[in-house]
Amino acid sequence: MCYIAEGRAGACDRYANEGGELVRLDPLTILENREDVPLVSFLDREWDGDIVSGDEAFITAVGSGTTYPDYKPAPFIVASKAADADMITVVTEGIFSYCGAKVKIDTDRHLGSECAWVRAGGEVIGHVTTSEYGSQMLSLGGVNHLTGGSKKEGRATCSALLALCNGESVALSIDNGAELEISAGQAPVVNGQREERMRVGCGSATVGMFAAQWKGLVDEVVVVDDHITGVMSEHQAGKVIGWPATGIKINGRRSTPGRYFQVAEPGTGWGGTDLSDPLEILGAWKPGIAWPGLSLLMVSTTGEHAAYFELNEELVPVEKEMPERLLPSVRRIEENCEPSLASVLFMAGAGGSLRSGVTENPVSLTRSVQSRLTRVTCGGAPVMIWPGGGITFMSDVTQMPKNAFGYVPTPALVAPIEFTMARADYQALGGHMDYVMPLEEALKGVTGRQSDHRLSGRRSEHRRTGAPWPIGKDAKA
Repeated sequence: MCYIAEGRAGACDRYANEGGELVRLDPLTILENREDVPLVSFLDREWDGDIVSGDEAFITAVGSGTTYPDYKPAPFIVASKAADADMITVVTEGIFSYCGAKVKIDTDRHLGSECAWVRAGGEVIGHVTTSEYGSQMLSLGGVNHLTGGSKKEGRATCSALLALCNGESVALSIDNGAELEISAGQAPVVNGQREERMRVGCGSATVGMFAAQWKGLVDEVVVVDDHITGVMSEHQAGKVIGWPATGIKINGRRSTPGRYFQVAEPGTGWGGTDLSDPLEILGAWKPGIAWPGLSLLMVSTTGEHAAYFELNEELVPVEKEMPERLLPSVRRIEENCEPSLASVLFMAGAGGSLRSGVTENPVSLTRSVQSRLTRVTCGGAPVMIWPGGGITFMSDVTQMPKNAFGYVPTPALVAPIEFTMARADYQALGGHMDYVMPLEEALKGVTGRQSDHRLSGRRSEHRRTGAPWPIGKDAKA
């Protein structure tokens, strides 16, 4: 329903008017089943007529265009052979108002309270959700932000989601929390500081992992953590290896022995707390148990912060230079931390009219997906299908071809989606069998008669290293 002037592109930059003909501007992306062999672009050579199997090439929906509203079959319904089995892949670009991104940020630093608003360009585009083990989680987008608020909010949400899903860097701010710069597969930047590593575990886990390595080198170890601070002499790991009591007192809510909650407020200091001085979590040492000269190592769960103390005659900790004997154990904590990354999972519900582009009876596609007879991919990348009703899926954007996502001014995201199944299953669910074309014709540049647009070209891309091939025995549902 857009008006595009002759020689111009539409508002979404996806289609153009060339001589009165609608042209999909981005090239159709074809995956080749190889990881490290130099590729020759389909744009630079003609198809040579050789039969191509589904084990070797896969038509993605990137650049395919759409037949939305889907009263017509999808742009490509492709027949191929994979491991001697007859397969059908239905290819279309879906227009998703019900979509968003789940973002995992590997950091111990406190980003914001649960349910705090996340903003892009000053507009609310999502919220902070639960913390996971060594990571902070954000929920961005969704239909309420895309269409339920102001036009400005919808545009800001769509713009941020599009950039994140296409691997670009996005600046975000969290109300009463951190300033972020994130891009999928890259280290996040928190308050201007690039994160290097996620924690090895909580404070209790760190005590358990390294207890034997500290025995005989230091009298007490406290691993400072916003969630569970670990104390060696009280912890079960210390008890098992015969660690003596030290008379230490921790200011926090005691859980099981050697594990303390709420030792400080969340923040960007030691172990994700607001502490710059770890001694603030210590109470008075117990006379008769503690002794002058008692040695104390305090360390964070990433090894980023570490300090060494000895008790003076008044049983007050005094900071000393870190002994050489303890440096390897701090480095071992750092070594066991994984690199910090920002992960972006595109999430959408494919329950609307695009199902009609696959079959005349839309619910039959839903049931086929739920029963795992039909495999869903997103730009050839594997997806996780949520159980329950509908076709709700999540997919790692770093596994998709470059610039796999577009948008429409609704606002909504345009994302590739492919449905692959056995030919017999496709026929049984009422598929559009009259519109099936051989894979080799699609590779040659033939488009279905149902499409009201033509393609600007084709390009090939190898599958991402480690990613399963979308058709065949190594594919993952």
